[in-house]
Amino acid sequence: MTSDALSPHVTAYFDLMDHPDSARIDSVFAQGAVVTDDGHTYRGHEQIREWINGPASEFTTTSTRISSAQSEAGADVVVLLEGNFPGGRVELHYRFTQQSDGLITELDISA
Repeated sequence: MTSDALSPHVTAYFDLMDHPDSARIDSVFAQGAVVTDDGHTYRGHEQIREWINGPASEFTTTSTRISSAQSEAGADVVVLLEGNFPGGRVELHYRFTQQSDGLITELDISA
């Protein structure tokens, strides 16, 4: 079953990205989670914290959700990101894989 309503953990991820707080990572990502963004892979809470506090928050941005679909296995979300980064505007595809309790085990972000 697929729905437009996102799981609480995926919603919390986007809230976390809007208001970076590395202490909240444990409540969103499973231990050993993997994030792939801009050709780089981050494994585990420590590397994901470094990514959120570094490359993921390097620019000032605003985001608009274009589409989303949630299933038991994860979510696919397309977001229009605008900001002071090179090019200033990009459509990103977020692919989340989640374990049964909803924690994110994998996140792949691509243009």
